[in-house]
Amino acid sequence: MNYNPNKHHRRSIRLKGYDYSKKGLYFITLCCQDRIHHFGEIKKGKMRMNRAGEIVKEEWEKTPLIRDNTALHEFIIMPNHFHAIIEIKFSKNKEGNVGEFKSPSHTIGAIIRGFKGATTKKIKEYYFSKNSRTGESQFAPKQFAPKQFAPTDKIWQRNYYEHIIRSEKSYHNISRYIKNNPANWNKDKFH
Repeated sequence: MNYNPNKHHRRSIRLKGYDYSKKGLYFITLCCQDRIHHFGEIKKGKMRMNRAGEIVKEEWEKTPLIRDNTALHEFIIMPNHFHAIIEIKFSKNKEGNVGEFKSPSHTIGAIIRGFKGATTKKIKEYYFSKNSRTGESQFAPKQFAPKQFAPTDKIWQRNYYEHIIRSEKSYHNISRYIKNNPANWNKDKFH
């Protein structure tokens, strides 16, 4: 298929001109590709993670160890998405033009890219590792919701949602939403 700019363009959903490496609190939502339930299930209003969900939790909790300018607040792993509040405690980016490429980047986008990459790699390693004796996949379908999941399938959607938290009231509302997400699963738009 040839590139057609009228069909194949990407529009940024980020706030134009905003420095996403700036000190502040950010509410993040990541969704699984096609909203497939990769991470477990909700039973009686509680999230029951499978191994993929545990990997997501472990990798998220490593974020402040990898990036010393971050702190984690509320987060929840749901069957097919992930909500979190992350804080950038101080900016590590040098002065320059907003949006200008800097390596290494210390933006919310860079944090999310690293997290999504690490979780995808670890989940696929776990479910598709080869048995050293037989050379066959050790994939365990009973532990993983999608029955047709293949090593080439994507775990995460291409993009993510973010919201810049600008007030204490907003922080408390979002925090409460995250905590209550499993209990409200039947009303959840990602359900």
